[in-house]
Amino acid sequence: MKLKVCGMKFPSNIIEIESLNPDFMGFIFWNKSVRYYDKTSISISNKIKRVGVFVNESFEEVLRKIKQYDLDYIQLHGEEDKDYCKKIKDYCKIIKVFSISEKFSFDNLESFENLCHYFLFDTKSKSYGGSGEKFDWKILNNYNSKKPFFLSGGIDVSDFGEIKKIINLKIPLIGIDINSKFEIKPGFKDCKKVQKLIKKMKNENFL
Repeated sequence: MKLKVCGMKFPSNIIEIESLNPDFMGFIFWNKSVRYYDKTSISISNKIKRVGVFVNESFEEVLRKIKQYDLDYIQLHGEEDKDYCKKIKDYCKIIKVFSISEKFSFDNLESFENLCHYFLFDTKSKSYGGSGEKFDWKILNNYNSKKPFFLSGGIDVSDFGEIKKIINLKIPLIGIDINSKFEIKPGFKDCKKVQKLIKKMKNENFL
């Protein structure tokens, strides 16, 4: 299972987390976020996939950011529709985010399956992610797609028992996306806590 550390912001902290070798690191390019990344470049190992997070951004601006930051993936966290994804998929791999509530239907994903590399499921909130809250993971019993997905939303070190249950469903959980529960302050990750998570993932044969 893969680990994605999202909401990176501070250069010194980026170097710290880079040393732990997560699979993905996410940088938020939505200027209303407290984790907004405003540096002119991203300097991390090419072994770590660079993910740019966007919310209802213009096609042209996303293309500019892909080139400027040499992004491996774009994570679309807003109301981007299938036409938007179809237009941009030739320029970068897409992680499409869906905000999950008890009324969510996975049938809504069918039209995105051939347009996106991964799905990401986060908790529905008033804003676009970063709430630190979990949705009811039992809804994943209804997942009916073969598309690999990331689990996000308030994940903490203590959640492995419940994550194991999801793995046992034999659905394509590709990895977990961590953010606010591993922060000292917005955008600044607690390196020791992330390290503890990685150790636990290895002990559980998750990595």
